[in-house]
Amino acid sequence: MQTYHDYIAKTFRGLENVLSDELISLGVKQPAFITRGVRFHGTRELLYRICFESRIALRILQPIAHFNLNHSKELYDKAKRIDWPAFFSVDRTFAVDSIVKSPLYNHSNYPALLLKDAVADHFRDVCGKRPDVNTDNPDVRLHVHISEEQCTLCLDASGDSLHKRGYRLERNEAPLNEVLAAGMLRLADWNGKGLFLDPMCGSGTLLTEAALMAENRAPGLIRRRYGFMGWNDFDDALFRKVMTDAEKAVCPADCRIVGADISEQALEMAGHNLTRAGLSLSVERVHSSFEDFVPPTDSGLMVMNPPYGQRMGEGDMTGFYRSIGDTLKKKYSGYTAWILSANQAALKSIGLRATRHATLWNGALECRFQRYLLYAGSVKKKRVEVSQSADGTGL
Repeated sequence: MQTYHDYIAKTFRGLENVLSDELISLGVKQPAFITRGVRFHGTRELLYRICFESRIALRILQPIAHFNLNHSKELYDKAKRIDWPAFFSVDRTFAVDSIVKSPLYNHSNYPALLLKDAVADHFRDVCGKRPDVNTDNPDVRLHVHISEEQCTLCLDASGDSLHKRGYRLERNEAPLNEVLAAGMLRLADWNGKGLFLDPMCGSGTLLTEAALMAENRAPGLIRRRYGFMGWNDFDDALFRKVMTDAEKAVCPADCRIVGADISEQALEMAGHNLTRAGLSLSVERVHSSFEDFVPPTDSGLMVMNPPYGQRMGEGDMTGFYRSIGDTLKKKYSGYTAWILSANQAALKSIGLRATRHATLWNGALECRFQRYLLYAGSVKKKRVEVSQSADGTGL
C-alpha cells in the first residue's frame, strides 16, 4: 500500500505556472499555487521522480510540523517535542535553512539555531548522543519557514538546490541559473525541434538546458545525491526504478543547437559544461560578436540573456541594446527572438514591439522576458498581404 504525503515545490517568482504544468506532466494531481512555488500531494515514488526529472523546481520540501508561535523561544520548545529519530538516524549529519518574516525575530539565522539545538537536544535525550552538524554537505537538510506567528518545519527532499545539475563546475562572471534557463525555454515554447540559437551564450546554460530537453534527458542523470537519501524511509530499489525509467526515456535529438559568444574563454567553459552533461547531440559553438554572427538558417528560435549594465565597465547599454535591435531587423527575419533583461530602459531601445512578455527574477533583479516576432518587412505590410489574400485582391 502506497503512502501519500504533502509536498512543496519551490521555484523562482514568475515560474509558478510553468512549474505547475511540469508537475502535472510528471503525475501530480490538482497542484495548488503558493508564492514562488506549488503544493502537491503524492507518493514516495512521485517525490523521487520529481526530484530526478524536474527542470523548474529549485527545492522539494516535505512539511512535518506546523504551529503558532507566541514568543521567539517557543520554536525550541515545540521543535524539541518532535520525534526526530523517526525521520533520520543520529548517525546522519544535518543542517538547517531558514526563511523568516516575523517581528518575533531580529535575525533570520536565530530560528535556524533554535531548531538545530532542539533537534540535537532531542537526540541526546533519546539516543544518548547528538547528531553532528555539517553546513556544507549534510546528510539531512531541514527547513524552517516563519511568517508572522506561523511556523512550518520541513524535510528538504532535494538536498542541494535542484539547479545544481552537476554539469557546471566552472563559473563565468554571472552565470544564468539552470532552473531560470529551463523556465525561459518553457516560456519560449522550445519543443526540441528545428534550430535553437543563443548568440550571447556565455558558459552555455541555455544551450545545455535546451539540449537536455531535446534529448528528454532528465537533470538527475548527471546528479549524484538527493536529500531524501538520508531519510529513514529511503527506498533504494524504488529510486533505482525511477532512475532506470528516466534512462529509458532518453531519445535522439531532432534539432540543431548553436551558440555564439565574443569571449573564447566563455565558449571553452560552455564546451566543458556540455561535455559533462552527457549529451549525444553535438552543440555548435562559434566565436563571434552578435553583430558579426551569420544566422545559420532562415528561421529558428533565439533566446538570449545580454548584459544588463549592472556591473562596472559595461558602458552604454542604450546604444548596445539599440545595436541588438538593428541586428535583429537586418539579419533575423523569420526568427522568433526572446530577450531577458533587468534593464527595462535599455530594452525600449531595441526598437521592436514585444508581442509577449513575462516578469522573471534573476537573483535579486526583476527582469522582463520579451518575445519579438521578426518578419521580412514591416508587420503592417505583412498584415496587408494577409488581408489581400483573404479578400481575393492579392495575386
